[in-house]
Amino acid sequence: MISAAARTAAAKAAARRAEIVADTQAFARDLVNTPPNDLFPASFTDRVKKRLSGSKVKVSVLDEKQLAKADCGGLVGVGRGSARPPRLVTLSYKPAKATKHVAIVGKGITFDSGGLCIKPAQSMITMKCDMAGAAAAAAAIEAVARLELPVAVTAYLCLAENMTGSDAQRPGDVVTMHNGKTVEIINTDAEGRLVMADGLSFASELKPDAVVDIATLTGAAMMALGLRTTAVLSNDEEASQRMLAAAERVGERQWPMPLNEELRKAMDSEVADVKHTGERQGGMITAALFLREFVGAGEDGVQLPWVHLDIAGPAFNEGSAYGYTPKGATGHGVRSLVGFVEAHA
Repeated sequence: MISAAARTAAAKAAARRAEIVADTQAFARDLVNTPPNDLFPASFTDRVKKRLSGSKVKVSVLDEKQLAKADCGGLVGVGRGSARPPRLVTLSYKPAKATKHVAIVGKGITFDSGGLCIKPAQSMITMKCDMAGAAAAAAAIEAVARLELPVAVTAYLCLAENMTGSDAQRPGDVVTMHNGKTVEIINTDAEGRLVMADGLSFASELKPDAVVDIATLTGAAMMALGLRTTAVLSNDEEASQRMLAAAERVGERQWPMPLNEELRKAMDSEVADVKHTGERQGGMITAALFLREFVGAGEDGVQLPWVHLDIAGPAFNEGSAYGYTPKGATGHGVRSLVGFVEAHA
């Protein structure tokens, strides 16, 4: 017998929310599980456009020529070694009554060979999952739109394939990013932060109330927190706590980590504004400190509230299924992003 409570508006709303979030998280899993010969920047873009066709989310795309014109040295540089060029996909949801705006930036490395600083063969096997951040960002904005949340959301999918072709980026190269900063390339296997830097620069131009980035960024995060926990680093305590609270509500494990300022000095460069790597120790924090360089200021001149989610561990499950987490892609981060946006409503 079905309880009379099932007929209440609250129960119906909860069931509808669960259905939408589960469906969009499954979409993120499907994207991550797709073989990398089938999912590359252009085909990723096409799948997202098809998925969101007819929805309340507007899709716009910058191709490799437009990215070069926009001084997107991160996306263009990482994509140079591949025959399949990069894309920056912008997804926009703007409800009429929105009073808050959240920007989400997702790392979308559709395959990561390590570039010229090539990975060991064993380490490449799961590198189709290196676009899990972009998959989560796309899924989350779809869920937000279907739930009709009264919060504007703009998501940036930073898509590139990191390969070793004849024009591949080299250690020692200097590239100019979208916000005008120059970056000295040190290790081509630290490519994710480069494409994210361009995405963060674009996101900052809109001066949103909060910027969140989500990325399978560092092995250091896995060494520190294992394979089931997201590292959270932020320049704003309120934004960080809002994200952690959202994750706890939706059942995704996160843990706050510090932004240790002493690690920034190792990224000083003699030939550019900044190097894109620093000391080996504290690599998770160094990566976040690099990303912070590309978070702009709000109307008040103060740096925008920013939260960085390093999902390198929980994005892909190489072991056996546990609980409701399947083997392979997990869709981790989708629920937390939706919950973070809900908190702004």
